[in-house]
Amino acid sequence: MDLQQLKYPIGEHIYKATATELEIKEAIAVLQHFPSWIEVRLQNLDASQLATPYRPDGWTINQVVHHCADSHMNCVMRLKLALTEDCPTIKPYNEAAWALQSDYDLPINNSTTILHAVHKKLVVIFNSLQTTDWQRTYIHPEHNNKTFNIIELLMLYAWHCKHHFAHINNLCKANGW
Repeated sequence: MDLQQLKYPIGEHIYKATATELEIKEAIAVLQHFPSWIEVRLQNLDASQLATPYRPDGWTINQVVHHCADSHMNCVMRLKLALTEDCPTIKPYNEAAWALQSDYDLPINNSTTILHAVHKKLVVIFNSLQTTDWQRTYIHPEHNNKTFNIIELLMLYAWHCKHHFAHINNLCKANGW
């Protein structure tokens, strides 16, 4: 596998501001099942395996899982801001710097527990949205102050789940774990 395939095993995310009802349901299902996918995939890995990067100069499995917990907590905040404020500007964060913080040395179950709780919240909120709610928006400073709607947020995080699960799953398969 070349470096680009290792970085983006399912391809880069493509933003689109609309989605069919089926696409929305499928994306919500990904969010619903992601914590279990991760937990099952990690259940037989030891500390050395969790400390293995998924690509050269990439994050370890441990860092990927802690990153997903952080990122998906941010998703909840972005979603709630978009639902309760008029096109708020969200706060970006430095993912690479966060991955170097001491909490990324905690046992992995700290973040899988967070993923279960956060994803439960996301699924409940996304399933409760009315038709007009999907077009509520927020501004993302890291994307040249582009305005995103909630459909784009859902699709991004469904992709994010599959993206990072593929990182972990591909590494495990390549190493026979």
